[in-house]
Amino acid sequence: METMNIVCFGFGQVAKNFIKKLNNNGVSFKLTTTSRERSDIRIFENTNYESFQLTEKSFDKNFIKKLENADYILLSIAPINGVDVVIKNFKNHFKLNKIKWMTYLSATSVYGDHSGKWVSEKSETSPTSSNGISRLKAEKAWIELSGEHNLPIQIFRLSGIYSNQNNILKRLKLGKAKIVNKKNHFFSRVHVEDIANVLCNSLNNFKKNEIYNISDDMPAAASEVAMYGAKLLGIKMPKTIEISEIESEMLKNFYKDSKKVSNKKMKEFFNYELKHSTYIEGLNYIYNNTI
Repeated sequence: METMNIVCFGFGQVAKNFIKKLNNNGVSFKLTTTSRERSDIRIFENTNYESFQLTEKSFDKNFIKKLENADYILLSIAPINGVDVVIKNFKNHFKLNKIKWMTYLSATSVYGDHSGKWVSEKSETSPTSSNGISRLKAEKAWIELSGEHNLPIQIFRLSGIYSNQNNILKRLKLGKAKIVNKKNHFFSRVHVEDIANVLCNSLNNFKKNEIYNISDDMPAAASEVAMYGAKLLGIKMPKTIEISEIESEMLKNFYKDSKKVSNKKMKEFFNYELKHSTYIEGLNYIYNNTI
């Protein structure tokens, strides 16, 4: 495979795991990223890469040349104050003859509340949170831009992400986990490694303008996951609080919505078997390998 020119808008945990996976698979690539921090040459997984500053107010103009040479683009920047800064600043710099693959990382918050029922990519999108509203607006903007310029873009709607570094076990050990009293609250999650695996699979199995839910096999109440984590650690469950006691706006929004996210389309199209098929396998792996 020829050398890939990859641009990652944002370089958080999903993008880093994607690049790590490519590295481990021996893929040849040149990497360019954006960051809120000043432009610089950096190292990740023994790979030198260029990072260019991009904020809601400005960006490093030297980044444009790198973008116009990109053939693989991962878009993982969440809307800022309801605005997609990538479309705002760069919509006229995506060249069709160069780009082979684009993925926009959205979120399952676009579905809103479905009273604990299953949702698929064909389900109604009625977001209740500002994050979900902004995400859906951005999705529509990318699909519209794709239509205008015939861009090869796909959208991944990610469920709640956990990883070996950020997970309920860590929060339980630090005493930061909270159990909220909310009946019939179902939530889907996915390990970041599975997201990276599906991203890699999609490089060779791609269909433009498609939307996929990226989720594990078993939606569950947050209390159920915390209970299992506490059992693994051999500690007591944290105390239960009422929704009215929640201080975090993000956490309040989380408990507004109850839904079970179907991953059927993802698994069938990418012929993918999850490494961490439920929170049980995921937490067991983290407990046995990183705790």
